[in-house]
Amino acid sequence: MAQKILRELTADEIETFWRDGIVCLRAIVDPQLLHDMSEPVAALVGTSGVADLSAMGDAIAASGQDVQRGDVPASGRGRFFAGVDHWLEHQEFRDFSCNSVLPAIAGQVMKSSRIHLWEDSVLFKEPGTIERTAWHQDLGYFHCEGDKVCTMWCPLDSVTTQSGSVRFVVGSHLWPDLYQPNLFVSSMVIPGTEGSVVPDVESMAQRGECQIVTFDTEPGDVTIHHARTIHGAGPNTSNRSRRAISLRYCGDDAVYLTRPGSPAKAHHVNVVQGAELHNDDCPIVWRRD
Repeated sequence: MAQKILRELTADEIETFWRDGIVCLRAIVDPQLLHDMSEPVAALVGTSGVADLSAMGDAIAASGQDVQRGDVPASGRGRFFAGVDHWLEHQEFRDFSCNSVLPAIAGQVMKSSRIHLWEDSVLFKEPGTIERTAWHQDLGYFHCEGDKVCTMWCPLDSVTTQSGSVRFVVGSHLWPDLYQPNLFVSSMVIPGTEGSVVPDVESMAQRGECQIVTFDTEPGDVTIHHARTIHGAGPNTSNRSRRAISLRYCGDDAVYLTRPGSPAKAHHVNVVQGAELHNDDCPIVWRRD
Protein backbone atom coordinates (compact mmCIF):
# COMPACT_ATOMS: atom_id res chain seq x y z
CA MET A 1 0.00 0.00 0.00
CA ALA A 2 1.68 3.19 -1.21
CA GLN A 3 0.38 5.74 1.28
CA LYS A 4 1.63 8.43 3.56
CA ILE A 5 0.42 9.77 6.87
CA LEU A 6 -1.58 12.83 5.86
CA ARG A 7 -0.03 15.06 8.52
CA GLU A 8 2.52 15.05 11.28
CA LEU A 9 1.41 13.89 14.70
CA THR A 10 1.73 16.62 17.28
CA ALA A 11 3.57 16.42 20.59
CA ASP A 12 0.26 17.25 22.28
CA GLU A 13 -1.48 14.25 20.66
CA ILE A 14 1.25 11.89 21.84
CA GLU A 15 1.17 13.42 25.33
CA THR A 16 -2.64 13.05 25.39
CA PHE A 17 -2.35 9.31 24.70
CA TRP A 18 0.03 8.79 27.62
CA ARG A 19 -1.86 11.12 29.97
CA ASP A 20 -5.47 10.14 29.17
CA GLY A 21 -5.04 6.65 27.72
CA ILE A 22 -6.97 7.74 24.63
CA VAL A 23 -6.35 10.15 21.76
CA CYS A 24 -8.42 10.91 18.66
CA LEU A 25 -6.26 11.66 15.61
CA ARG A 26 -8.29 13.70 13.15
CA ALA A 27 -7.77 13.35 9.37
CA ILE A 28 -4.60 11.33 9.84
CA VAL A 29 -5.02 8.79 7.00
CA ASP A 30 -6.49 8.87 3.51
CA PRO A 31 -10.22 8.03 3.76
CA GLN A 32 -9.80 5.85 0.68
CA LEU A 33 -7.87 3.39 2.84
CA LEU A 34 -11.07 2.83 4.80
CA HIS A 35 -13.41 2.92 1.81
CA ASP A 36 -11.34 0.16 0.18
CA MET A 37 -12.11 -2.13 3.14
CA SER A 38 -15.90 -1.93 2.72
CA GLU A 39 -16.15 -4.91 0.37
CA PRO A 40 -13.73 -7.13 2.35
CA VAL A 41 -15.70 -6.43 5.54
CA ALA A 42 -19.04 -7.12 3.81
CA ALA A 43 -17.66 -10.41 2.46
CA LEU A 44 -17.04 -11.66 6.00
CA VAL A 45 -20.67 -11.35 7.12
CA GLY A 46 -22.38 -14.74 7.11
CA THR A 47 -19.08 -16.64 7.17
CA SER A 48 -17.26 -18.43 9.96
CA GLY A 49 -14.87 -15.48 10.05
CA VAL A 50 -17.24 -13.40 12.16
CA ALA A 51 -19.48 -14.21 15.11
CA ASP A 52 -23.05 -12.99 15.52
CA LEU A 53 -22.83 -11.32 18.92
CA SER A 54 -26.54 -10.49 18.81
CA ALA A 55 -27.30 -14.23 18.70
CA MET A 56 -24.89 -14.75 21.59
CA GLY A 57 -26.71 -12.00 23.47
CA ASP A 58 -30.02 -13.76 22.83
CA ALA A 59 -28.60 -16.98 24.29
CA ILE A 60 -27.26 -15.18 27.36
CA ALA A 61 -30.61 -13.42 27.88
CA ALA A 62 -32.46 -16.74 27.53
CA SER A 63 -30.32 -18.13 30.35
CA GLY A 64 -31.49 -15.27 32.57
CA GLN A 65 -28.14 -13.51 32.65
CA ASP A 66 -27.30 -9.86 32.08
CA VAL A 67 -27.12 -8.53 28.52
CA GLN A 68 -26.15 -4.96 27.68
CA ARG A 69 -28.93 -3.65 25.39
CA GLY A 70 -30.94 -0.65 24.34
CA ASP A 71 -34.54 -0.63 23.06
CA VAL A 72 -35.55 -2.28 19.78
CA PRO A 73 -36.23 0.51 17.25
CA ALA A 74 -39.52 0.70 15.35
CA SER A 75 -37.60 0.17 12.09
CA GLY A 76 -36.43 -3.28 13.20
CA ARG A 77 -33.45 -4.87 14.87
CA GLY A 78 -29.95 -5.08 13.39
CA ARG A 79 -27.15 -7.49 14.21
CA PHE A 80 -23.74 -7.07 15.82
CA PHE A 81 -20.96 -8.98 14.06
CA ALA A 82 -17.37 -9.32 15.23
CA GLY A 83 -14.30 -11.33 14.28
CA VAL A 84 -10.53 -11.37 14.73
CA ASP A 85 -7.33 -12.34 12.90
CA HIS A 86 -8.59 -11.81 9.36
CA TRP A 87 -5.03 -10.86 8.36
CA LEU A 88 -4.08 -14.53 8.51
CA GLU A 89 -6.34 -15.52 5.59
CA HIS A 90 -7.21 -12.36 3.67
CA GLN A 91 -4.61 -10.26 1.87
CA GLU A 92 -6.74 -7.10 2.09
CA PHE A 93 -6.71 -7.28 5.87
CA ARG A 94 -3.01 -8.15 5.93
CA ASP A 95 -2.24 -5.10 3.79
CA PHE A 96 -4.44 -2.91 5.99
CA SER A 97 -2.93 -3.98 9.30
CA CYS A 98 0.67 -4.75 8.28
CA ASN A 99 1.55 -2.80 5.14
CA SER A 100 -0.33 0.49 5.53
CA VAL A 101 0.63 3.68 7.37
CA LEU A 102 -1.24 2.54 10.49
CA PRO A 103 1.65 0.68 12.22
CA ALA A 104 3.84 3.77 11.83
CA ILE A 105 1.21 5.88 13.56
CA ALA A 106 1.07 3.38 16.44
CA GLY A 107 4.86 3.43 16.68
CA GLN A 108 4.98 7.20 16.92
CA VAL A 109 2.17 7.44 19.46
CA MET A 110 3.63 4.70 21.69
CA LYS A 111 7.22 5.99 21.31
CA SER A 112 8.33 2.52 20.28
CA SER A 113 11.26 1.39 18.15
CA ARG A 114 9.20 -1.37 16.56
CA ILE A 115 5.58 -2.47 16.26
CA HIS A 116 4.17 -5.99 16.32
CA LEU A 117 0.66 -6.85 15.15
CA TRP A 118 -1.26 -8.73 17.82
CA GLU A 119 -4.55 -8.98 15.92
CA ASP A 120 -7.05 -7.23 13.72
CA SER A 121 -10.75 -7.16 14.56
CA VAL A 122 -13.90 -6.33 12.60
CA LEU A 123 -16.75 -4.72 14.56
CA PHE A 124 -19.97 -4.25 12.58
CA LYS A 125 -23.19 -2.93 14.11
CA GLU A 126 -26.02 -2.82 11.59
CA PRO A 127 -28.65 -0.06 11.77
CA GLY A 128 -30.93 -0.80 14.71
CA THR A 129 -28.44 -2.95 16.62
CA ILE A 130 -29.57 -2.92 20.25
CA GLU A 131 -26.49 -4.52 21.79
CA ARG A 132 -24.15 -2.28 23.72
CA THR A 133 -20.47 -3.09 23.91
CA ALA A 134 -19.96 -3.73 27.62
CA TRP A 135 -17.33 -1.76 29.53
CA HIS A 136 -14.07 -3.69 29.31
CA GLN A 137 -10.30 -3.45 29.20
CA ASP A 138 -8.47 -5.04 26.25
CA LEU A 139 -5.35 -6.25 28.04
CA GLY A 140 -7.16 -8.98 29.95
CA TYR A 141 -7.94 -10.73 26.64
CA PHE A 142 -4.30 -10.77 25.52
CA HIS A 143 -1.57 -13.20 26.56
CA CYS A 144 0.98 -10.43 26.78
CA GLU A 145 2.13 -7.67 29.08
CA GLY A 146 3.69 -4.28 28.47
CA ASP A 147 3.03 -0.58 28.65
CA LYS A 148 3.33 -0.17 24.88
CA VAL A 149 0.18 -2.08 23.89
CA CYS A 150 -2.66 -0.25 22.17
CA THR A 151 -5.82 -0.56 20.13
CA MET A 152 -6.32 1.59 17.04
CA TRP A 153 -10.01 2.00 16.08
CA CYS A 154 -10.54 2.84 12.41
CA PRO A 155 -14.11 3.74 11.37
CA LEU A 156 -15.37 2.90 7.88
CA ASP A 157 -18.46 5.08 8.40
CA SER A 158 -19.39 8.38 9.97
CA VAL A 159 -19.84 7.48 13.65
CA THR A 160 -21.81 9.41 16.26
CA THR A 161 -23.21 8.68 19.69
CA GLN A 162 -26.45 7.59 17.99
CA SER A 163 -24.67 5.01 15.84
CA GLY A 164 -22.58 3.62 18.70
CA SER A 165 -19.39 5.63 19.12
CA VAL A 166 -16.84 4.21 21.54
CA ARG A 167 -16.72 5.73 25.04
CA PHE A 168 -13.49 5.85 27.04
CA VAL A 169 -12.75 6.35 30.74
CA VAL A 170 -10.06 9.01 30.81
CA GLY A 171 -6.95 7.99 32.72
CA SER A 172 -8.17 4.48 33.53
CA HIS A 173 -5.00 3.02 31.98
CA LEU A 174 -3.23 4.32 35.10
CA TRP A 175 -5.58 2.54 37.52
CA PRO A 176 -3.73 -0.30 39.29
CA ASP A 177 -6.19 -3.15 38.66
CA LEU A 178 -6.30 -5.54 35.74
CA TYR A 179 -9.94 -6.39 34.96
CA GLN A 180 -11.46 -9.70 33.99
CA PRO A 181 -12.48 -9.91 30.33
CA ASN A 182 -16.20 -10.22 29.73
CA LEU A 183 -18.44 -11.54 26.95
CA PHE A 184 -18.54 -8.18 25.18
CA VAL A 185 -22.35 -7.87 25.01
CA SER A 186 -22.68 -8.79 28.67
CA SER A 187 -20.93 -7.88 31.90
CA MET A 188 -20.57 -11.63 32.56
CA VAL A 189 -16.87 -12.40 32.86
CA ILE A 190 -15.22 -15.19 30.90
CA PRO A 191 -15.10 -18.21 33.25
CA GLY A 192 -11.69 -19.00 34.69
CA THR A 193 -10.18 -15.58 34.06
CA GLU A 194 -8.37 -13.60 36.70
CA GLY A 195 -8.57 -10.00 37.84
CA SER A 196 -11.05 -7.53 39.26
CA VAL A 197 -14.58 -6.91 38.00
CA VAL A 198 -14.88 -3.75 35.91
CA PRO A 199 -16.30 -1.05 38.19
CA ASP A 200 -19.54 0.82 37.50
CA VAL A 201 -17.82 3.67 35.70
CA GLU A 202 -21.06 5.39 34.72
CA SER A 203 -22.05 5.77 38.37
CA MET A 204 -18.50 6.87 39.14
CA ALA A 205 -18.74 9.52 36.41
CA GLN A 206 -22.04 10.78 37.80
CA ARG A 207 -20.33 11.22 41.19
CA GLY A 208 -17.43 13.05 39.56
CA GLU A 209 -14.99 10.23 40.31
CA CYS A 210 -13.99 9.69 36.67
CA GLN A 211 -14.52 11.24 33.25
CA ILE A 212 -15.99 9.54 30.18
CA VAL A 213 -15.26 10.89 26.69
CA THR A 214 -16.38 9.94 23.20
CA PHE A 215 -15.70 11.21 19.70
CA ASP A 216 -17.74 11.64 16.56
CA THR A 217 -15.46 10.29 13.83
CA GLU A 218 -15.19 10.11 10.05
CA PRO A 219 -13.23 7.72 7.81
CA GLY A 220 -9.68 9.01 7.99
CA ASP A 221 -9.88 9.69 11.74
CA VAL A 222 -8.56 7.05 14.12
CA THR A 223 -8.71 6.70 17.87
CA ILE A 224 -5.87 5.03 19.76
CA HIS A 225 -6.33 3.82 23.30
CA HIS A 226 -4.03 2.09 25.74
CA ALA A 227 -4.72 -1.60 26.30
CA ARG A 228 -5.54 -0.87 29.94
CA THR A 229 -8.06 1.89 29.15
CA ILE A 230 -11.63 0.97 30.08
CA HIS A 231 -14.04 1.53 27.19
CA GLY A 232 -17.42 0.47 25.81
CA ALA A 233 -19.93 1.55 23.18
CA GLY A 234 -23.63 2.16 22.80
CA PRO A 235 -26.21 0.54 20.52
CA ASN A 236 -26.63 1.69 16.93
CA THR A 237 -29.94 3.55 17.01
CA SER A 238 -29.25 5.28 13.68
CA ASN A 239 -30.30 4.29 10.16
CA ARG A 240 -26.73 3.69 8.97
CA SER A 241 -24.12 1.02 9.62
CA ARG A 242 -21.33 1.37 12.17
CA ARG A 243 -18.38 -0.54 10.76
CA ALA A 244 -14.87 -0.36 12.14
CA ILE A 245 -11.61 -2.28 12.03
CA SER A 246 -9.65 -2.40 15.26
CA LEU A 247 -5.92 -3.09 15.20
CA ARG A 248 -4.09 -4.24 18.31
CA TYR A 249 -0.43 -3.32 18.21
CA CYS A 250 2.41 -4.06 20.64
CA GLY A 251 5.62 -2.11 21.10
CA ASP A 252 9.13 -3.03 22.09
CA ASP A 253 8.45 -3.66 25.78
CA ALA A 254 5.71 -6.28 25.18
CA VAL A 255 6.38 -9.83 26.38
CA TYR A 256 4.32 -13.01 26.50
CA LEU A 257 2.29 -13.52 29.67
CA THR A 258 -0.21 -16.36 29.92
CA ARG A 259 -3.55 -15.20 31.31
CA PRO A 260 -5.64 -18.13 32.64
CA GLY A 261 -9.05 -18.45 31.01
CA SER A 262 -8.44 -15.91 28.24
CA PRO A 263 -8.76 -17.28 24.69
CA ALA A 264 -5.45 -18.38 23.16
CA LYS A 265 -4.54 -18.03 19.49
CA ALA A 266 -3.82 -21.23 17.57
CA HIS A 267 -1.16 -19.54 15.45
CA HIS A 268 0.82 -18.45 18.53
CA VAL A 269 3.13 -21.47 18.60
CA ASN A 270 6.30 -19.77 19.87
CA VAL A 271 5.07 -18.56 23.25
CA VAL A 272 7.74 -18.44 25.92
CA GLN A 273 6.61 -16.88 29.18
CA GLY A 274 8.34 -13.55 29.70
CA ALA A 275 10.00 -13.55 26.27
CA GLU A 276 9.68 -10.90 23.57
CA LEU A 277 6.94 -11.49 21.02
CA HIS A 278 7.99 -13.86 18.24
CA ASN A 279 7.92 -12.51 14.70
CA ASP A 280 6.17 -15.64 13.36
CA ASP A 281 3.31 -15.22 15.84
CA CYS A 282 3.13 -11.44 15.99
CA PRO A 283 4.84 -10.05 12.89
CA ILE A 284 6.96 -6.94 13.14
CA VAL A 285 5.10 -4.51 10.89
CA TRP A 286 7.11 -1.32 11.47
CA ARG A 287 10.56 -0.28 12.67
CA ARG A 288 11.77 3.21 13.48
CA ASP A 289 14.38 4.41 11.00
